[in-house]
Amino acid sequence: MDFTNRVAVITGGARGLGLAYATALAERGARVVLGDAGADNSGQGSDESVVQQAAQALQRQGYQARAHQGDYAQEAACKSLIERAVSEFGGIDILIHNAGWVDYQPIEQTDGAFLQRVLGINVYAPLWLCKYGWPHLKKSACPRVVLTTSDRAMFADYAQVGLAGYAAGKMAQIGIMNALALEGKPQGILINAVSPVAKTRMWGVQGAPTDLTPESVVPGVLYLASAECRDSGYILRASNGQFTATRFVENKGGDYPRDLARIAVDNAEDFAERWPQIREQ
Repeated sequence: MDFTNRVAVITGGARGLGLAYATALAERGARVVLGDAGADNSGQGSDESVVQQAAQALQRQGYQARAHQGDYAQEAACKSLIERAVSEFGGIDILIHNAGWVDYQPIEQTDGAFLQRVLGINVYAPLWLCKYGWPHLKKSACPRVVLTTSDRAMFADYAQVGLAGYAAGKMAQIGIMNALALEGKPQGILINAVSPVAKTRMWGVQGAPTDLTPESVVPGVLYLASAECRDSGYILRASNGQFTATRFVENKGGDYPRDLARIAVDNAEDFAERWPQIREQ
């Protein structure tokens, strides 16, 4: 899979999954721009040296890499990141929004600052990045966007107390993916999402994990960013080197919005009686 001279922007690119993606792309010829806030393990503060050191490490290996530090919940930082990639490498072919933040806040304790922060990186950031990246992606011969969602949001089996805000942000990225997959179709911009499971700083893991490694997610993300990928609007679940893709699709035979091609009822009592069948479909 060849990425020679393609330009990739990766947020959260200085560590963990983002650095694994950037390294793999660079190894295959891509010119990479690492965007990272340089926050500490609690998501607080900023340290430009974190992303600078990551880019320099790639440069020492002979790869073309640049660094950008910013809070990508802010429009200005997203604009600046895109401008950095364009000024350094002349355009953008791949945009991977990997930056994220997880913290727990029970619903009765939820406050505005907490929600603003979690929605900023999960909702505002991908929209601002795509807003400023779109004109350049439209010029690319192979434009690809990869967003990041989470099994913690998509599946009731994996929900956790205190993650309502986080889940809202991760589900929002699926909605953004669906909308932009349609908007980008005329220009050939393909947009998908990855739901990765990997032991990184967000797990509180220090050092290299022995399983659930960031590197085990890389093959799927490389594919979504590649010319070989021809699909848009898919969610790729990735864990321990195993992958499965899914998407939300209409019921077979449905004619939205008038006909869901499913069970019809006449009143609330009828609905209650038929709930077991409705629930199973």
